[in-house]
Amino acid sequence: MLTERPNIPDPDGFYAELLGVHEGLSPDESHSLNARLILILANHIGDRAVLSAALAAARSSGRPAVSG
Repeated sequence: MLTERPNIPDPDGFYAELLGVHEGLSPDESHSLNARLILILANHIGDRAVLSAALAAARSSGRPAVSG
């Protein structure tokens, strides 16, 4: 089961650390770092159902709101 509630101790500190590892990188290097991080964390999780749920959640949360 995918945990979507806040679950990281010191989320601000983690976010700052995440931004810090990108300092000085080109956009391509930054994208490569993100891809490696995703694969490392996906391997750590290991559960295909959880990974599929995470992919779906990430895709749906990144879409702009549709106005009508």
